[in-house]
Amino acid sequence: MTEEAILRALFQSALVAALPDGKFGGRLPPPPAPGGRTIVLGAGKASARMAGAFEAAWPHPCEGLLVTRYGHGAPTRSIEVVEAAHPVPDEAGMAAAERILKLARSAGPNDLVIALISGGASSLLTLPAPGLTLRDKQEVNRALLKSGAPIGEMNVVRKALSAIKGGRLAAASSPARVVTYLISDVPGDDPGVIGSGPTIPEAARPEAALAILRAYGIAVPAHVEAAIRANVIPADVPAPEIQMLATPKMALDAAADKAREFGLTPLVLGDAIEGEAREVAKAMAGIARSTAEHGVPVAPPCVLLSGGETTVTVRGKGRGGRNAEFLLALALAVGGRSGISAIACDTDGIDGSEDNAGAWFDAGLLAEARGRGVDLAAALASNDAYTAFAALSRLVVTGPTLTNVNDFRAILLRRV
Repeated sequence: MTEEAILRALFQSALVAALPDGKFGGRLPPPPAPGGRTIVLGAGKASARMAGAFEAAWPHPCEGLLVTRYGHGAPTRSIEVVEAAHPVPDEAGMAAAERILKLARSAGPNDLVIALISGGASSLLTLPAPGLTLRDKQEVNRALLKSGAPIGEMNVVRKALSAIKGGRLAAASSPARVVTYLISDVPGDDPGVIGSGPTIPEAARPEAALAILRAYGIAVPAHVEAAIRANVIPADVPAPEIQMLATPKMALDAAADKAREFGLTPLVLGDAIEGEAREVAKAMAGIARSTAEHGVPVAPPCVLLSGGETTVTVRGKGRGGRNAEFLLALALAVGGRSGISAIACDTDGIDGSEDNAGAWFDAGLLAEARGRGVDLAAALASNDAYTAFAALSRLVVTGPTLTNVNDFRAILLRRV
């Protein structure tokens, strides 16, 4: 098989492992008391697919509402699916969040609330805290996305700006029983970080949120600062029951199994790798060179697998998400060495705001770029990895995958 075929097969195996289909079996709660309702609420890029999988497993009536990204809808029977903007929230997302919060508040003591939360919920489930407008949230969110702040810090700020995240959806659902199903897209799989934890109660952290904004040079008006400080949450909200349907580790393990089928030794470097995309790429290139030259930490033929979420501090005006930027930096650092190829993709199918999941390269990339007049170093400097890989026919385009366990990276090393 070609390097491209192997790399794409590894990515596909990771995607299949991350889907919610068939994963509710043995994880369902008892039905609500007679006369009680099953209310399904959710948000995230995978939430529509999660809803369909839940309906297939749940042998009782249910109703509900969830919000997903435009183009990420999936068929459901009785659960309504609304689409909205991501990563910068819009009016459709705010209207959906208002309806979801209203439905949660309608739950009574005999009702069962099922929460389906996946990555992307932070932006999709947008409901400004009292004293804030949607525009306030949009402006802060845009600044955060360009700042290079890691997802954990961004979500601290998002909770502080929200009337529904950080456990506030669980507070609205009380006294109903709440069971939360999660697909993790965050390093460490912390339930309170996934989608900014709408059903995971925690104490408000206004000063922490303001400190993060200051650290990245993001100035906010006085009314935004006041609203953040006033946005408290009740202290008596019960902790929900949590079920984790898919995680980055599950996806990497599936890719490792597929690698063995190809006669490759897999080495999982980690499922929670963070940092500036081009800096992570330099570190990965060093490991790849050591592997190729010395057989350390593993001997070829092998594949180095990793996940997590890198960040990009946007300085140029080009096109490209964090996976394309990582891969371009990796290709330049490896320098066209024979026997090294790689793929880097976002498992939701959308790398940043572009139409690709990511990209791939093989040893011929640099020579081909020179032959076609594509300046890879200039592309990296201007955050224009998408344009470079598109010109060289190296994009990976899947469309929305209806799951999201963050980034997938595989570096393939063959004997030469």
